[in-house]
Amino acid sequence: MKISMSAPDLGEAEINAVTEVLKSSHLSLGPRLEEFERAAAQRAGVRHGIGVNSGTSGLHLAVIAAGLGENDLAITTPFSFVASSNCLLYERAIPIFVDVDRRTGNIDPVQVALAAEDLTRGGARGRRWLPPAFRSRLDPQGLRLKAIIPVDVFGQPVDLDPILSAARRHELVVIHDTCEAIGAQYKGRSVGSDADAAVFAFYPNKQMTTGEGGVLVTNRDDWAVLFRSLRNQGRDVFDSWLSHSRLGYNYRLDEMSAALGLVQIKRLDQLLEKRSRVAGWYTERLSPFEGIDVPCVEPSTTLMSWFTYVIRVSPPVGRNRLMDSLLTCDIPSRPYFSPIHLQPFYREKFGYQAGDFPVAEELGEISLALPFSSVMSEDQVDVVCSAIRAALG
Repeated sequence: MKISMSAPDLGEAEINAVTEVLKSSHLSLGPRLEEFERAAAQRAGVRHGIGVNSGTSGLHLAVIAAGLGENDLAITTPFSFVASSNCLLYERAIPIFVDVDRRTGNIDPVQVALAAEDLTRGGARGRRWLPPAFRSRLDPQGLRLKAIIPVDVFGQPVDLDPILSAARRHELVVIHDTCEAIGAQYKGRSVGSDADAAVFAFYPNKQMTTGEGGVLVTNRDDWAVLFRSLRNQGRDVFDSWLSHSRLGYNYRLDEMSAALGLVQIKRLDQLLEKRSRVAGWYTERLSPFEGIDVPCVEPSTTLMSWFTYVIRVSPPVGRNRLMDSLLTCDIPSRPYFSPIHLQPFYREKFGYQAGDFPVAEELGEISLALPFSSVMSEDQVDVVCSAIRAALG
């Protein structure tokens, strides 16, 4: 039985939608994109949706809109896909990492509030939050904290209310990286509805896909106008052809991708329900296994949007040993995540070392993503779980 790490959930409706675009005269910036943007905004409960060619592009544009520039600071998490920090480096801003909550892997809101307070005041207390290589080079008094970038890890909404409270207290922008959690709800509210801007992503392993692509959502009218200009080489709505009001980028989402996304977002509730069912099969079978911790769903998460199914593997088996054992059975699995601050580039540029963020590092050593998608069958889950049982002895 062939088991894939992930697979998109596509049918005839998606194929027909893309085929119709290919038969039309609009392959970019056409009616499907506008319709998809409206659907994404409606799903998030906001006024504006702006399609882009990736979640990373969306985060980058939000960083620009927030006014982050050289040596400006933004608080974010080290336990995430690297794009949530790279988007700051594109504008020469500095990510300020704080550790994460062990239960969820999401950024710890208590530490967010503490870092925001210390960095706003400056001095020695502010300096301790700076990357190690910068503590002697930069004066916290001359730096400006401008933003917080929380991330919804694995489809579980971050505990956002205390983060929003800290942001209001210190007049900070909140850019919500919810690339892994479209459709999730936090305390009954749709993710993406509370921040200055939020970003969804639609890579093929996500809950829904456009192949490549993403959507920015916001209630800020001025930011929506800016996003549309920046994604299209800086051309404003009233600019003539080949006239550009500002520096921009080629971050457009094409019509074929938008048509695919439009069908998928209409199916989103069904796709999330199917993924929840697969997660339930895993949890039922793996919960009794000693040495395996299954994912938890927090009380504040009123709707989980399962992106991946990530277990934690304790000694004596260990994550890497289990991963190797599964591979001998032709079952793929992946470590999730390698902490950002320990990536080679971040070590070199910022001087981070092992031990700087111990909870994120522990999770990076014990977390393992199992094969997971909405098209996975119960028999396939049984095969994976049987292989895990055998590896555990």
